[in-house]
Formats: sequence, structure tokens, C-alpha cells
Amino acid sequence: MIGRVMRTVGSGENTAKAGNDMQRRQVLMRMAAGISGAVAVTAGLDPFFPSIRSASAADGELRFEHVFGETVLLKPAERVVSLGYNVHDALLALDVVPVGIRQWFGNQPYGVWPWARSYLGDAKPQLISGEVSMEVVAGLQPDLIVAVGSGISKDEYDVLSQIAPVLMQPKDKAAYGTSWDDLTRMLGKAVGKVELAEKRIADVEAKFQAVRDAHRDWSGMTAVCAYNFGGETGAFIGSDTRATFLSELGFKPPQKIQALSETQGFYARLSPEDLSPLDANLLIWVSTTDKVPDIKALPLRNTLRAHIEGREVFAGEVMAAALSFGSVLSLPYALEALKDDIVLALDGDPKTPVASSTAAGLAP
Repeated sequence: MIGRVMRTVGSGENTAKAGNDMQRRQVLMRMAAGISGAVAVTAGLDPFFPSIRSASAADGELRFEHVFGETVLLKPAERVVSLGYNVHDALLALDVVPVGIRQWFGNQPYGVWPWARSYLGDAKPQLISGEVSMEVVAGLQPDLIVAVGSGISKDEYDVLSQIAPVLMQPKDKAAYGTSWDDLTRMLGKAVGKVELAEKRIADVEAKFQAVRDAHRDWSGMTAVCAYNFGGETGAFIGSDTRATFLSELGFKPPQKIQALSETQGFYARLSPEDLSPLDANLLIWVSTTDKVPDIKALPLRNTLRAHIEGREVFAGEVMAAALSFGSVLSLPYALEALKDDIVLALDGDPKTPVASSTAAGLAP
């Protein structure tokens, strides 16, 4: 589950706080002074630089409509702060190393996981952990802040927009609902790498297409990614990246999971007394650790045909992270690592060992 702690700025709880917030904004603006080449335009945003509002539209300006208004860049961004939890993957894929990266989870250097590390090179971006510090962001002197998938509020957006232009998710998308390809295209436009963005997207799509072509029998089979965390068992559903990974391979969710997807968000809690919604042709257990005695000890798991017939695959710490990131870099990484186990799990022979499941102690 996505956890986040954000600072709410300008809530208007009392007059004193409002005055402090105004002083804070003025300080931030002085810190951000000197940033040039880009401008943020947002409906209803009180400007600190009146000249910005009267600036004429330049040829080649880049416009982005989003949930909080519209952002305009007068030229492609170069110094980018990545506040969305998985945004830095797409930026790195576009050969843009962020000057600041938002920490999500895991103890990884600069918040960059193995699938993206080669794109980081020797760079040492500022890691932004916990609350988003406006002072830290301003001190990085960005010409673009990408907050797609960050969960920031409108108040926080307004303050950040005084530092640099801010990109948010489109109006019709939930805070964490922007797909990996749409995000990559958006950033390709923002940093002047449109052709490279399309190439990266095409490469990923081709890899998934190749696997679908090699395993046409998967089309129409059911599959589900499940979790057991803190005593709670459930399934990833709907537009969650772990669910869409399976749909990209041609799988569909079991009927009971599909029904839950129509009424719940990106995951569905299940009763410990009824795990039958997980009984798909393919069951992938997703865990933040490589040792899973809790999953192994689930009493009703032993009643699932997916377990009895050896159709379980295990995604441990790194694979779980790759599926969670669901990015232009992590998805092909996960595909390459999991595809052989999926083939083994679905070969029709319950005696065929599935390497990841066996290593985790989940094999029947």
C-alpha cells in the first residue's frame, strides 16, 4: 500500500497561521529567485510575479492541463525534481537525472532500484524522505517539479508552483492512476525527449507482445496478484500496476476479483475464511520480503487449486518493488524475471517445480 505523510500548507485554521504561511511563501519565493526559462500558469493562483501573468505565449511553449489547472513551460526542462513516488524511473529512462528524488520505500541508493541504476551513473541526487520540504525543493533550483503520483494537496501545489512549474496527473486520473506510458509521454514532452519517450514505450510494448505471441493460450486464462500483509490477505485489482501487469500478458481477473474491482480501489481485502477469489489459473504472491512464513501458514491457502496444482509464483522484495513501481523501466525487468516461472506454473503438470515458489517454501 502506498504510504505518505505530507505537509498541508495554507489550511487557514487561524489568522496567525495564515500570516505565517504568507511569510513562508515569500521566503520560498526569495529562495527560488533566479529560476528562469519556465513558467507555471494555474487558474486562481495568486501570482507573486505579476509579469508572469502578462507574459506572452512563446512559440514552442509546452502546455499541460491537469487536475489543478494548467502548467506552461516556455522551453524543455533541465533541472527536474521528482516528487511522484515512481516518477524518477521515467525521467531516468529519458536520460534526465533528477536533481531531487522522492523516497518511496526500500533502502536503495538515492531511491533508485536495480532496474534503473545504470541510468543514474555517478549522479547523486538529493533524496527527499518523509514530508516534502519546500525549502529543500527550492534550494535545488529546479525548472520543473513533477508531482504526478505524489498525492500532494492543492495547497501544496500552490506553494510548489511559486518555486517552479509543477506537473500533476490529468483531470480524469486519480492521484496514483496515471499509466506508465502516459507518464512517459508527458515527461518526454516536458523535457524535450518526445522521440526517445516513444522509443522507450515501443520497446516495452514489444517485449510484452513477444511474450503474448509466444503464449497465446494465456489469453482468457485468469490470474491474480495477491498479498498477505500485517495479517490481512487481499488482491491487487483494477488499475493497480500489479493487476495491469497481468492484463498486459493477456490474463483476466477471476470473476470474484472482477466484481470487487467494480466497488473498491486498487486492492481488495479478503476474509481469512474465504480465499476463493484467489483461485485463479495463475496466483502470484507479492511480498516485500523474501521470507514469507505468514503466507505459508495461511490455513485456507492449502485448499486453493492454484496451490494444490502448483500454479503459484512468488514475487519477493525486488520483484514486488518492480511490480509496484510499474514503470517504463521496472515492467520489462519484472517481465524478464517472472515469465519463465509463469510458463512453468501453467504447463499443466502439478509436479513441475516453480523456482520462485520453491525457494520461498510455497511449493505444494
